[in-house]
Amino acid sequence: MSERRDHRERHGLRSRLDLLYREIAKFGAVGAAGVLVNIGAFNLLRHNTGLQTVRASILATVIAIVFNYVGFRYFTYRDRDKAGRTKELSLFLLFSAVGLVIENGVLYLATYGFHWDSQLQSNIFKFVGIGVATLFRFWSYRTWVFRALPAREAVEQAEAILAQAKPRQRAIARRGSR
Repeated sequence: MSERRDHRERHGLRSRLDLLYREIAKFGAVGAAGVLVNIGAFNLLRHNTGLQTVRASILATVIAIVFNYVGFRYFTYRDRDKAGRTKELSLFLLFSAVGLVIENGVLYLATYGFHWDSQLQSNIFKFVGIGVATLFRFWSYRTWVFRALPAREAVEQAEAILAQAKPRQRAIARRGSR
């Protein structure tokens, strides 16, 4: 009996880890595309407008936030609860704004605190800021914005239990037919 429970727990843990890995991969794909949008828009704005470094970065981050919402909603978290889109978008914008402050705070510190404002330095610290903010965004989006449907988790658990019960039912049926 204990072996079955251990097997179910290991199988359940493995299933949850597989889902988490897939989620991280999808989040990473959208995030990588968002980084390209962010860095590309930052460099275009910085070099083709009169905007200062951090202002160009903030505008580029806003552009990337819009891009990322579409990617997360329709790719990474398309199977998550779609009810309450107004609340979802509000939370997304709130946590994205916190990420924007983190991301551009790093660039601000490098630019105005250390006077590292060359094109290369700005891009390096923009990228570092994006990395730090991404950790916060992943946690906040999956925890508060794109919440899993409770019913889906229940269905997955029930399917796992049924899958484990089928071999036992077949064994019982074989014994009964003898």
